[in-house]
Amino acid sequence: MIRQLRIYTINKGHLDDFVKGWLEGVYPLHLEHGYRIERAGTIPERNEFVWEVTYDGDEDWDEKQAAYYGSPERAALQPDPAQWIAKTERWFVNSVLPEA
Repeated sequence: MIRQLRIYTINKGHLDDFVKGWLEGVYPLHLEHGYRIERAGTIPERNEFVWEVTYDGDEDWDEKQAAYYGSPERAALQPDPAQWIAKTERWFVNSVLPEA
């Protein structure tokens, strides 16, 4: 399983806009593309949105990401919450917990 932590710093005053757009567009679209969202939340004091996306399939991560971001559905998102992202951090995470 591939697990990626994403930390987005959101432009001041737009955290709620970002969350609404993410919940209505990005979140369901990721699920449709075979990803799982393990958790998502905000750190209001830092204008940050933090989420964890996982994929447990046969496709290469980079190819799968390219297909997602290149999809007509992704291009059609309105509003596109990416417009409010000031900074993006993405980290692959290796779990240390035993599988349930």
